[in-house]
Amino acid sequence: MGSIEPMILESSRMAPADDAVEIVERKGLGHPDTICDAVMEAVAVQLAQAYLKICGRVLHFNADKGMLVAGQVECRFGGGSVVTPMRLVMGDRATFEWQNKRIPVKTIAEQTALHWFQRHLPRIKPNKDVVCQVELKPASEELRSVTERPYEVAANDTSATVGYAPLTPTERLVLQIEQFLNGRFFKKEFPDTGEDVKVLAVRHERELTVTVAMPFLASLIRTEADYFKRKAAAERVLTDFVTRKCAGLSPRIFLNVLDQRGAGEAGAYLTLLGTSAEAGDSGEVGRGNRVCGIISLKRPASAEAAPGKNPLAHVGKIYNVLAQTLAEDLHVKVEGLRDVTVWITSQIGRPISSPHSVVVEVIRAKGTRLASVQPQIHRVVRAAFSRMPSFCEKLAQGRYPVY
Repeated sequence: MGSIEPMILESSRMAPADDAVEIVERKGLGHPDTICDAVMEAVAVQLAQAYLKICGRVLHFNADKGMLVAGQVECRFGGGSVVTPMRLVMGDRATFEWQNKRIPVKTIAEQTALHWFQRHLPRIKPNKDVVCQVELKPASEELRSVTERPYEVAANDTSATVGYAPLTPTERLVLQIEQFLNGRFFKKEFPDTGEDVKVLAVRHERELTVTVAMPFLASLIRTEADYFKRKAAAERVLTDFVTRKCAGLSPRIFLNVLDQRGAGEAGAYLTLLGTSAEAGDSGEVGRGNRVCGIISLKRPASAEAAPGKNPLAHVGKIYNVLAQTLAEDLHVKVEGLRDVTVWITSQIGRPISSPHSVVVEVIRAKGTRLASVQPQIHRVVRAAFSRMPSFCEKLAQGRYPVY
């Protein structure tokens, strides 16, 4: 661990907040892609805990392949009905038996998924509005051996990951908008809105355009006139929130831009259950938010998604989250850094605490010399890898956000 020598680079780019253009997106709690990420991550946490309880160690699994197949509904002002339920397909590999001990993988996956819907999207009735199809299969012997070695767990993949800090004002704003629209205060004032909130912000110099999609619940919207009245009220509250949060920018807010007056149900964003997955849009693991909570299109992106992966062996998860937390730590702990980007790469079979490479790219604050911050950067990076066992343990408990 002491031999880790990060490559420290001075960036030739300007700080993202100073760039002429930013394009940032966030997919909210009820978005089909976010549902897939959230459910499969919950499955990963429960599988890890089950392996620890039954076997005393986390065995090989990856529950990072998931797809939410959209259902079919009849939806109208005042209500409707589910015609075909959504189908959540959960797949990849897991260890079902170890040293004569059986692990109820399929039961854990299905119960965890249905519990997630009950807790986060309670309008969706398990086994009625959504059904589960568990396609987790036994793992290969070679990959199983990675987690069963008597010494330190080795990486079970070759991967490249990246994290960055701090978020720019625009990036923070996009995160805050979705959290506001899905937050307790807004939902109390607008209980007729669903959780499938999607936010896209485009900043050009000081001009900011924010486009939001958010469904209204058909059962609580009786007429087209009611819909546009409630939409206008929600748009006023949203505009006020954005205006207060984005000092120095000139915002324009757009809500449900596909709407069309006079078109009836076809001209209004209505859902029965609060998510477009009920009929309009399927979802998939890895298409949602990055580990930092947003999709910032001018920033670098990791090669793969973190949700659902093994927290003790899959570097596509471990290094993904570590790169993000390390970038945040460096920005906070090393004075004089305006922006930090951290890349971590792995080679399959290498110990988790011994990455193939660590690259730290920094944008210095005015008056800060690179040579003066290099020793501190080295110390923070080495300390992070020295804490790898406890870091992975927290990952296994679901204590780090991954979407």
